[in-house]
Amino acid sequence: MSFAITFLAEDSTGSLPFLLVGIWVLVLSIFLGVELIQKVPPTLHTPLMSGSNAISGITIVGSLYCVGSDYPLAGTLLGAVAVAMAMVNVVGGFAVTGRMLKMFAGKNAPKGDGKA
Repeated sequence: MSFAITFLAEDSTGSLPFLLVGIWVLVLSIFLGVELIQKVPPTLHTPLMSGSNAISGITIVGSLYCVGSDYPLAGTLLGAVAVAMAMVNVVGGFAVTGRMLKMFAGKNAPKGDGKA
């Protein structure tokens, strides 16, 4: 019990510990994300998701750094899970974006079989 109190209390410099600040940022980002997504009209959800692939790319770079660095085993495992989840998000986003673009293509548009 005293460890938890000491861990979450302010240190001698008067700053909050890293874990408490991280939890606070996570909670605020969840609320902000929910509010932003609720305000977006349904017709813009797919373009918004395809635009967020860049953010998932940044997540992949950061998690690859965690996997490749000398962090403890838990950090390496969490980095590997983050790489896998971000890759699923990127691939799914591109698949949905491709499907959306096909939906808006005209009837006389070329099929795009890859031959130039």
